[in-house]
Amino acid sequence: MAGDDTSPPIETRADLIEVMARGAKPRSEWRVGTEHEKHVYRKAPLRPVAYAGDDGVYALLKGIEGRTGWDPFYDGENPIGLRNLGAVGGISLEPGGQFELSGAPQETIHGAAAELKSHLLDCHAIGHDLGIHFLGLGVTPLWSVKDIPAMPKSRYGIMTPYMDKVGTLGTSMMYRSCTVQANLDFSSEADMVKKLRVSLALQPIVTALFANSPFVDGKPSGYLSFRSHIWLNTDKARTGMLPFAFEQGMGFERYADHALDVPMYFVIRNKRYINCAGESFRDFLAGNLPQLPGEKPTIKDWEDHLSTLFPEVRLKQFLEMRGTDMGDEAHVNALPALWVGLLYDDAALEGAWQLIKDWTPAEQQALREAVPRSALAATCHNRTVREIATDVVALAKAGLARRAEIDNGKDETIYLAPLEETLALGKTPAERWLDRYNGAWAGDLTRIFDEAEI
Repeated sequence: MAGDDTSPPIETRADLIEVMARGAKPRSEWRVGTEHEKHVYRKAPLRPVAYAGDDGVYALLKGIEGRTGWDPFYDGENPIGLRNLGAVGGISLEPGGQFELSGAPQETIHGAAAELKSHLLDCHAIGHDLGIHFLGLGVTPLWSVKDIPAMPKSRYGIMTPYMDKVGTLGTSMMYRSCTVQANLDFSSEADMVKKLRVSLALQPIVTALFANSPFVDGKPSGYLSFRSHIWLNTDKARTGMLPFAFEQGMGFERYADHALDVPMYFVIRNKRYINCAGESFRDFLAGNLPQLPGEKPTIKDWEDHLSTLFPEVRLKQFLEMRGTDMGDEAHVNALPALWVGLLYDDAALEGAWQLIKDWTPAEQQALREAVPRSALAATCHNRTVREIATDVVALAKAGLARRAEIDNGKDETIYLAPLEETLALGKTPAERWLDRYNGAWAGDLTRIFDEAEI
């Protein structure tokens, strides 16, 4: 079976490194991309949305295709997303129908916010007539995995059974969680390493600030970010805090070595997914992949494999900040604003490095494990997360102010407002939902579908 004719074969170890290294670009070309997922559901009665039918997720995709002119892409005969070829970016479906926008690279947070607003208008315009609503929470609060219809995507058919072999909550990650993610650039290997270290160490702090998934299976879960707890119990081989990133000699090659040791999911040939779950990419390099005997991988195979790693911060041709619960529109905008303020301003980046440089791997891991339940009340290095987060938001705000990107008389610091509110209250979005649940809602969790609709 032939490989991908459009992608060259991997010839040397340098080819593995180049896939990541080629992402380096000058500051003038740095951009920010935002990705977010929304739960889709119906009201009266409350229930998830299936793919098929005149009012299903398929119809939602077709309606947005007609409204935007974006091009559909397929898994077999089924449309599973849309590509905005003009601006790069698009819409894709997560396993349980979560509706994801992968935003185009933007020069400013103002641009990202405008893109989000336009996308939500599209979703509401088409969703209204189909009876489809969208929920901005990190985990769907009512439905179990078995209650949620699966989308017709081949890769998820491979991943679902494998998840049950390597963790206890991997299918919950796939079918009933939603995240918001920010993607940022680097200028060089050294710049990548510093940004990766800072963002890895601070990721649990950011997880706490955005904690927004306190309910599961119709009741409080005991966690403020159940989504973050899910990731601790998904697949330890491909998730986590990447302690090796803080070791001497960290660079593109060290990350490539890590990726080579992460078991494979699949290989794509002739637009078909071949199940290689649990196999070794090192064996593939040697021509010893049982599913493709004698065949060696292409650059595209390696890029696909890198996309199946799920650490707290992922390296591809850019850095992906992956640790945050989905929230409302303001919080979706706040995430890229926070990371741009921290990582795209030299003084803010250095300030963040000074903040975390003495944290040990053990402290970082303990923080990562404490945050899903305790959020702002967790501690690290003899300080509370709330105290650390106050410093982090202040650094980001100063960084954004120095960028001085003005739109309608306002700079990008305006997008940090929801985080400043959380710090002032000392309560995460999750804790505010719990207050309503235990107060005005009198335990009626269905109320959240109105108040958390996005």
